[in-house]
Amino acid sequence: MSGEATTRPSRTTLSRVAADASVSISTVSKVLNGRAGVSDATRSRVEELLRDHGYNRRTSPEATVPLIELVFSEIDSAWAIEIIAGVERIARENGMSVVLTESGDRHSPSPDWIDGVLRRRPAGVILIFSDLSVDHKHRLRTRNIPFVIVDPAGDPAPDVPAIGSANWSGGFLATRHLIELGHTRIAIITGPDDMMCSTARLSGYRAALDAAGIEHRPEYVVGGGFHHEDGVVRGGELLDLPTPPTAIFASSDLHALGVYEAARARGVSIPDELSVVGYDDLKIAKWAGPPLTTVRQPLTEMAEEATRLVLRLRHERQDDNLRLDLATRLVVRNSTRALTDVRLAS
Repeated sequence: MSGEATTRPSRTTLSRVAADASVSISTVSKVLNGRAGVSDATRSRVEELLRDHGYNRRTSPEATVPLIELVFSEIDSAWAIEIIAGVERIARENGMSVVLTESGDRHSPSPDWIDGVLRRRPAGVILIFSDLSVDHKHRLRTRNIPFVIVDPAGDPAPDVPAIGSANWSGGFLATRHLIELGHTRIAIITGPDDMMCSTARLSGYRAALDAAGIEHRPEYVVGGGFHHEDGVVRGGELLDLPTPPTAIFASSDLHALGVYEAARARGVSIPDELSVVGYDDLKIAKWAGPPLTTVRQPLTEMAEEATRLVLRLRHERQDDNLRLDLATRLVVRNSTRALTDVRLAS
């Protein structure tokens, strides 16, 4: 019954697609709704014809399920919890539920994800990835399922709505804070070099050094993932240098807590002998010992804005280059201090 309701407004188009593909209208309906019972070759042919005919389902709100689908490459982190909280709050205000899906890597969801989302027919999709493939975008738009990317790992195509934050500014604020405390030997632990936020924070770090006339030291720039273990390993490498840094800007709070562990293992006191700045302002940052100075990335607010946007796009035409970057700010706690010891500064 729901299949008839959703195909009737464009029945002529669907009839033409079915005729051109030499299949029945029910087969086209199965493809549209992500149902099984269609071979991969037939499904691909029907999708291509739908695209060629410019089909776009005029779906009524009643034709979708009242839920928001939130898709991560990995869910098991404190960072993900902040995103989930923001999406869930706005979904609840609108009488909707949230379904979590773990799929693919940080660049895009896995190919089989799209079939599942078409079967679930959510009101909208929020993704934590670099971009979506042309095929995924087409298949979602064909079913009138809006989507938004949060904190994109890469630079999404102009036709992909995205909510991010001011990463360059965050990197600049963190480094300038350490410079104002008298540090000149400032290291950075970056994130993966194929992630836009990593390169933006590194660029902000370098700009702050340039503005202060501080020489760049290549050995003070080390990379990693955004995990605690990366902070332990990379922080240890920095502290074992012949001339170690007196301050470390860690590009995530999890990095920073890893640096804490590396410092403890070497008998280095924070902040007396080493100042540390993190990034994100996760809840665990204020519980660290000492409480962590960090750059607040408004993760929950980013998720809330993305959810509001995806719900609005159910009823509004989407314009290209729909982007919004929320402001970041420095939160000063007890993991940084002024460098007053001449021996450390030399």
